[in-house]
Amino acid sequence: MKTAFLLLSLLFLAFGTKLSPVKADASPPAVRDTAGHKLSSGVKYYIFPANPKKGGGFTFEATNNGKCPFGVVQDNNKLSKGLPVRFFPVNPKMDTIRVSTDHNIKFAIPISHPPSSSVWKVGEYSKWIGKQLVTTCGVLGNPGRDTLSSWFKIEKYDDDYKLVFCPSVCKSCKVFCKGVGIFIKDGVHHLALTDNPLKIMFKKA
Repeated sequence: MKTAFLLLSLLFLAFGTKLSPVKADASPPAVRDTAGHKLSSGVKYYIFPANPKKGGGFTFEATNNGKCPFGVVQDNNKLSKGLPVRFFPVNPKMDTIRVSTDHNIKFAIPISHPPSSSVWKVGEYSKWIGKQLVTTCGVLGNPGRDTLSSWFKIEKYDDDYKLVFCPSVCKSCKVFCKGVGIFIKDGVHHLALTDNPLKIMFKKA
């Protein structure tokens, strides 16, 4: 009798555990700035190398006769913060910037006259460079096949972060994933797709 009672008790416990709702936060971890605060959508931040010896922040290079797109480049001055950017999640209702999530990145100030798109995107393969460069003139929002090149993700990289091009805004699209790092050509530090991503940090502007 005691054995039967014990078995019934164990079965009840097993089913009770299985049916109990599990409360868990399924959202990816938040990206944090140098002060330990969560990054917020639409707020200005500086992106700069985690290693101060790796150069300054990011700005743009006026190429193509002053017309869009402009190359996103790194300032050679290690003390320069570069230009601030804003992050916009694929879900406009999200206030917090999270890892492994598609985002638009946009320079927070106009970069040409008349103003053109300051949203970052991945350009076409450049035979001159031998890489795909990160440029401006991307599209803000409207996730899908036509805007695939304008979406970036932030991923953890040891204790810091890295930018990754690995868009998931188009389920039927075939995409490749690459890190975003520095490619030097004629003394210019271009932001480009690479197998050696730059380790970065974020500081509120």
